[in-house]
Amino acid sequence: MRLRALLETDALGLRLLGGEDELDRSVRGVMTTDLRDPSRYLSGGELVLTGLAWRRDAADSEPFVRILAGAGVAGLAAGEAELGNIPGDLVEACAHHRLPLFAVHETVAFATITEHVVRQVSGERAGDLAAVVDRHRRLMTSGPAGGGPEVVLDLLGSDLDLHAWVLSPTGRQIAGAGETSLPGPVGAALAGQHLAATRTGRRAPHRATVEGTTYSLFPIRNTGRGAVPASRDVRESVLSDWLLAVEADAGDWPPARLDLLQGVTQLIAVERDRRDAARTVRRRLAQEVLELVQTGAPPAEIAARLRVAAPVLLPGLGTAPHWQVVVARVEWGGAEGQSASAVPGGPVAQALLEEILVDPAVTGPDTADRIAVAHAGEEAVALVPLPAVTTPAQDRGAGGDDAHADAHDDPALHADVLLAAVREPLSAGLADDGRLTLGVSAAVHSPEGLRGALEEARHARRVAAARPGRVCAAGHHELASHVLLLPFVPDDVRRAFTARLLDPLRDYDRRHRAELIPTLEAFLDCDGSWTRCATRLHLHVNTLRYRVGRIEQLTGRDLSRLEDKLDFFLALRMS
Repeated sequence: MRLRALLETDALGLRLLGGEDELDRSVRGVMTTDLRDPSRYLSGGELVLTGLAWRRDAADSEPFVRILAGAGVAGLAAGEAELGNIPGDLVEACAHHRLPLFAVHETVAFATITEHVVRQVSGERAGDLAAVVDRHRRLMTSGPAGGGPEVVLDLLGSDLDLHAWVLSPTGRQIAGAGETSLPGPVGAALAGQHLAATRTGRRAPHRATVEGTTYSLFPIRNTGRGAVPASRDVRESVLSDWLLAVEADAGDWPPARLDLLQGVTQLIAVERDRRDAARTVRRRLAQEVLELVQTGAPPAEIAARLRVAAPVLLPGLGTAPHWQVVVARVEWGGAEGQSASAVPGGPVAQALLEEILVDPAVTGPDTADRIAVAHAGEEAVALVPLPAVTTPAQDRGAGGDDAHADAHDDPALHADVLLAAVREPLSAGLADDGRLTLGVSAAVHSPEGLRGALEEARHARRVAAARPGRVCAAGHHELASHVLLLPFVPDDVRRAFTARLLDPLRDYDRRHRAELIPTLEAFLDCDGSWTRCATRLHLHVNTLRYRVGRIEQLTGRDLSRLEDKLDFFLALRMS
């Protein structure tokens, strides 16, 4: 039981004198003492009752409280019968050691408090032991078949006073008890800590603290056909397993309660297997379309397959949607003598892409029902349907207006925002030997465009792969820019080119603090306009002309020439 429950029991007559922030401490027992040093009789978690007979003067309070705090007691309850009011020195000592302090009214016997605590604690321990047998049966019959993971979590809340959530590997909430939702940033932080702990081989449950709250994290292992044997490399499953986050510290739980929570994760795993089986149809559709596109099948055959896929992925749509293609690849480095090929990346990328393409703000396990992902070799390919979007011109032609047209949101996926909510947890799971790269195509509205979209997404992924970082993405819009070329410039060429143009300026800035590099960047950004650049830098135009002249003198270049401007622009981008 918790200290808060004692305070809320009117029959005990307890009055809180300090330690309001510590009322969630668990009480495992009770001890009455008036010894000056009762440490030999304390094991931690007790509510200590005292009549204050040990106190002779104010100096006695601090060492007494220090002994209790060091022993890990839950709280101290001091009787008012001996001294009337509780001494201020005792209140101050408890506040200093963060030990909750209660005053016991003189009409309440310590025996009454002792009996109440013993009865409650004994009942909870008996309940935990019985739960291993009884609640497993209840959960098996009422959980997966009668409401999904929410039923299991509701039972944890009502029977054991445990708040818990089921999270995806990116921290998205899949299920929770009641209406209490876990904030998105908290879920992402918990998922990241769970993945990091799993990668280091720490034994579950993992203890995590986010925003001052302690959680215990239990992995939910995949037990279906696609399950990874326990003896296999953890990297094959770490980025696809769900987790159970419990708002409690399981470090001091008895084995019976830990067994119960392990049973709960097994039940949720069974439910997950059922939902994974539902993805089989969508995966098969994606695989068939991918094979047709890659083998150059006639557009009519691809269109027929898309007509089959559209009702499954977008029920009730009525018309053929636009489509986008997303390509992902997970690559692992060798670990402990293993080659990178020892860990297949295709299935991992497939499960991960199915999760990434779900809106992180949407909760529930069925939000991926409109995403079809196939995998071929080491890469995963997603076929994402988008409802047809009317253009502003179409809206006005139909009697609409500009304001109405502006209300339409672009439903297309954008590479620069796709990974924003999941970058932190995935980076923890990839650790120092894994990489996720992802490419996004433009939207296409016909079967003829799918082959080009696939190649576009694959090329965008290669652009992302040329960038530094554990989690990188690139979109189709980057393929028509100088950004496409820069990542593929060899490192030695890049260094030599930038050094030849920029090192003289950096050296001069270092010696004279002349700010030539910032001036060059601003000048190019203002398209060579002296007035606009001087205004941006808060300089007189003559000062700007002096700096540009110094840049030209040090580099031998002429910033009035387009070729030299372009060279400086590329050098700054590659530096």
